[in-house]
Amino acid sequence: MADLEVEIVAADHFVWSGAATLVKGFTSEGEIGILPGHSPLLAVLAPGLLEIAPVGESRFSVEVDGGFFSVDNNRVVIVADNAQLKDGATSGAGIR
Repeated sequence: MADLEVEIVAADHFVWSGAATLVKGFTSEGEIGILPGHSPLLAVLAPGLLEIAPVGESRFSVEVDGGFFSVDNNRVVIVADNAQLKDGATSGAGIR
């Protein structure tokens, strides 16, 4: 099965992009987990933590203050009002 292509951006800066096997977060409807092959989705992102499981790396978290969450064709785009990597985030090439 294909991996997810994930991109996380805040209103004023790029946060992370790369391949992942899982994205978990909270929408206005509740907690959601995205795996490869997930149905298309557009949702309001609730404030809280996103959990990202990058391919071949340790999971890390991103704290977000709200925004939008989009899923289509194994591509996850998260546009947050504000987003910050949590302590312990990997320093892989996808993080700027």
